[in-house]
Amino acid sequence: MRIAVIGGGPGGLYFSALMKQLKPEHEIVVWERNAADDTFGFGVVFSDETLGGIENADTVIAAEMASQFARWTDIDVHFKGEAHTVGGQGFAAMSRKELLRLLQLRAIVLGVDVRFSTMPPDVEELSRDYDLVLAADGLNSSIRTRYADSFKPTLDLRASKYMWLGTDLVFEAFKFFVKETEHGIMQIHGYPYSDQGSTFIVEMHPDVWERAGFNASANTAFPPGVSDEESIAKIREIFAEELQGHDVLSNNSKWINFTTVRNENWRHNNIVLLGDAAHTAHFSIGSGTKLAMEDALALAACLHEHAEVEDALAAYETERRPVVESTQRAAQASLEWFENIGQYKDQDAVQFCFNLLTRSRRITHDNLKLRDPDFAALVDADFAARQGAGEAAPAMFQPHRLGELDLRNRVIVSPMDMYSAAGGVPGNFHLVHLGSLAMGGAGLVMTEMVCVSPEGRITPGCSGLYTDPQRESWREIVNFVHERSNAKIGVQLGHSGRKGSTKLMWEGIDVPLEEGGWETISPSALPYGPESATPREIARAEMDAVRDEFVSAAGRAADAGFDLLEVHCAHGYLLSSFLSPLANQRTDAYGGSLENRLRYPLEVFDAVRAVWPAERPMSVRISATDWVDGGNTEDDAVAIAEAFVKHGADAIDVSTGQVSKAERPAYGRSYQTPFADRIRNEVAVKYGASVIAVGAISSYDDMNSILLAGRADMCALGRSHLYDTKWTLHAAAEQEYVGKAAEWPLQFRAGRRKPPTARTEAVRPRLELVHHDVPIEQGNHVRWRPQSADQASESAQSIPV
Repeated sequence: MRIAVIGGGPGGLYFSALMKQLKPEHEIVVWERNAADDTFGFGVVFSDETLGGIENADTVIAAEMASQFARWTDIDVHFKGEAHTVGGQGFAAMSRKELLRLLQLRAIVLGVDVRFSTMPPDVEELSRDYDLVLAADGLNSSIRTRYADSFKPTLDLRASKYMWLGTDLVFEAFKFFVKETEHGIMQIHGYPYSDQGSTFIVEMHPDVWERAGFNASANTAFPPGVSDEESIAKIREIFAEELQGHDVLSNNSKWINFTTVRNENWRHNNIVLLGDAAHTAHFSIGSGTKLAMEDALALAACLHEHAEVEDALAAYETERRPVVESTQRAAQASLEWFENIGQYKDQDAVQFCFNLLTRSRRITHDNLKLRDPDFAALVDADFAARQGAGEAAPAMFQPHRLGELDLRNRVIVSPMDMYSAAGGVPGNFHLVHLGSLAMGGAGLVMTEMVCVSPEGRITPGCSGLYTDPQRESWREIVNFVHERSNAKIGVQLGHSGRKGSTKLMWEGIDVPLEEGGWETISPSALPYGPESATPREIARAEMDAVRDEFVSAAGRAADAGFDLLEVHCAHGYLLSSFLSPLANQRTDAYGGSLENRLRYPLEVFDAVRAVWPAERPMSVRISATDWVDGGNTEDDAVAIAEAFVKHGADAIDVSTGQVSKAERPAYGRSYQTPFADRIRNEVAVKYGASVIAVGAISSYDDMNSILLAGRADMCALGRSHLYDTKWTLHAAAEQEYVGKAAEWPLQFRAGRRKPPTARTEAVRPRLELVHHDVPIEQGNHVRWRPQSADQASESAQSIPV
């Protein structure tokens, strides 16, 4: 093959070296516009997984890199005058300059034509004359821009400011310095990369950056290679204590905003993107160099395995894209956490440290127990102490007080519509369904959305509380829960609005009824989706009538004995529609501004609160984002939550979306938790309210991690409880917890231990003399303490490239 490589960074060079090893006959030319020794940046970090791939692919490069590595396992988090160390992570870093030197030499020795200080020919010419054109031309890729119609890039410019610096202070571990200054929170991401220095990245919110006066250089155009020395002098002053008398080093260092790059496609004919040209991931989660070298390995392998370039490029993207997208999801969570770091400034140091470590959701509580069991135990003890709990238990089994209601644990069975009522009356199905869930150990069991009128139902199978027979049937269910379990039971009241008069879910979700339907209402005469019926705009007098229906239903719910009442203001139902500008385009006092859009939902909430027993708590479920441009955002959600809390809500149940058929949710594990996190730390903590996280939370490990990090006070799980009605009791058994927060019903107690299987009964012999998973001498805490220069010289074993 004839291969043209645009960009002589680590990705382009490593790919070229690998291709030459696979087949020396390949003709490969690398064009690099900079000189060979023009290297920006300081250190690069690699994971053990990536290093394993490099070693398998090229033992020479792997050995050379290993000889240069600074290695350590610890993370030190400095916050509020405390330093906490967490071990067992596994890091390897080296100088970016040295890495480039090794890769340049390796490529040249193997016969790659590397042309430094040389601009490439026009890409159209290269595409015509070469079998493959590799666009490894970085974040600001001109090739990506040239073929934007094919690649379809998205460039997400983030708000926070950061500067890439170095220091001659050699850190012993990965360092997070989180410093509360007079201007606000600033943070340092630092790590060693040699026996000479460390990377030192300073980052802060743009408001903090501006208050600190760093914006003085905002309009200065620094030439390539020139650093913002005025800002750097100020950084030296602010972080003098952390630097311990050492210097800050610059290298083309200036304030920048991180850009997350995504492309719908990575290839255009025989042109393919690699590294930062194709994708970026925030520096707080890893290294762009690491991703680029992984790309190079995958692309070289696919080209070797497929006879046709087109097939190879398709295989490369199919194989590599899921890996990159997973990394980008974690990086997105991490960068957003650091962007909002100020909301955690009131957390105590231990919780903050755990919060930081678990920010991307890749590290969880259970994972941390394997890495550093001592620190995990400290986190558990700290959480229990802050709850005033006497019992040592996993976070999910710590009690919680919701208003005046005491819950034995923090597990909630989320409201789930069952579409199985007859004439709005819940029957034996609901008794068995909710009764079994209550006996399964959850602290609080929620009903489905119980409708306040026949016209407020979603489907003919939805239950209600608009008649006395309905109340009596609910009373029977509530009594069973109270008599047969330690659970509390809550009712969710709602009105379907424009999403009503539809078929049962399994007959066609959101499909209008063909017979027996009813007219729907909404703030504005706008259908929910293309197939939905157009609702009638609700008039003021009818708003009063619906409000009174909520009040009547709340009175019946109180009579039935429910412990908690939740007002449903989410998912595009009537009250949610008032909140969203996508559904509410009224021109009266109930439309327009968020204050106006809140007016009617708050009016309903106040009316219900007035009749609901004062000693019983109320919660509100909201959609924290509409997932549609022009709809409600998380900033709106914070304001909405604060309004309800000020009106007396004891808890905010934070869901998202389902307000418009045009939504594009960012699905993923615990994907709605960041919204709960922000509302809890910006609103709920201030007013003494609670926050419920919901949405793709399925494991007790994730639940414990969410609670310990302070992202929510409780977690609501839906589908997990459909899969396993005893989810909570089984979670207790898996964690070997025995206590009052997860008591098995007497009738089921004989089954509280997991039944043995062939595998669990087998007793395995010891087959190794020494366990190799944890170094015997070092344990899980390894610091980077380089040898003296003389010792290093004597012990160095260099493999020629």
